Formats: sequence, structure tokens, C-alpha cells
Amino acid sequence: MFKKLFGKGKEVDKNIQIYAPLSGEYVKIEDIPDPVFAQKMMGEGFGINPTEGTVVSPIEGNVDNVFPTKHAIGLKAENGLELLVHIGLDTVQLDGEGFEVLVDSGDTVKVGDPIIKFDVEYIRNNAKSVISPVIITNSDQTASIHFEDVNAVVKGETKVIDVTMN
Repeated sequence: MFKKLFGKGKEVDKNIQIYAPLSGEYVKIEDIPDPVFAQKMMGEGFGINPTEGTVVSPIEGNVDNVFPTKHAIGLKAENGLELLVHIGLDTVQLDGEGFEVLVDSGDTVKVGDPIIKFDVEYIRNNAKSVISPVIITNSDQTASIHFEDVNAVVKGETKVIDVTMN
């Protein structure tokens, strides 16, 4: 209500497209080998089995949270969509080894902007899996989520999900 009263009259677009943050093979959320993600406990989304180690922003928005262990990053769109890009599974235990974060909390990002680099082989050899979940952490605030029918994805280019926020 206050936004309507005191905002600049600019209507925020409730629709947003989520692009692949990594190049590789698309993985259905149910097929991610981790029950927290596969059972959608953190929200709706998908995974990518990456072929290379550059993560780009899948949305236009702000960097909301850079995890101290560098294995995950939280992004937030202007319309309220919150997205978690989590590199690999059980990678928090690597304590940042093999990761290089390229952005800071509060930074504005566009689709395709590089946000993290990581060593794919190091993750493959030292973590449970290199499959990387991309999760809408506030799925409960969406009106609709439509998944594209994709297999191989290209970072910053392949549209994976259309979302409409409430």
C-alpha cells in the first residue's frame, strides 16, 4: 500500500524470465540427487549439470546474498522474485575452495553478467555432485511458473522459466 501511495507511480512488471546461469545439461528438480532440493523444500526450480565453471546472472536484479563459503548466491528481482544459485551439492563444506565470487551484496546485475567462477573438476572430485540447483526461494509468492522444454542450456541465453509474481 505504501508503495502505491509514495512510489514514483512506476508499475513493477510481475512477469520475469529466468535464464540458465550455467552452460550444461538441464536437470529436473526431482532428479537433483539431494532431497532438500528434489522435494522442493527450498522452493521450485531446476538444476544444471555444468560443462564449464562460469556462473552468470539468470535474472536482472540485485545481489541479495553472497554466501561466505562462496558456493551459493542469492539474487532478487525488482518484482520481488528471490533466486538461489547453488553450485554443486554439499559444497558448503569446501569452505570457499575452488570458488571465486565476482560480485558483492548490493550489486546490480543483468542477465549474462558473470557472478561466480568455479573449478568444475575440483567440485566434481571433492563434493557430492557438481549438479547445481537454481531455486525460486519464494515460490509461495508466485502466481504461475512455466518451465520451457529444454535439454542443453547455454548460460545467459537459454530461457528456462517464465514466472509471474503475485
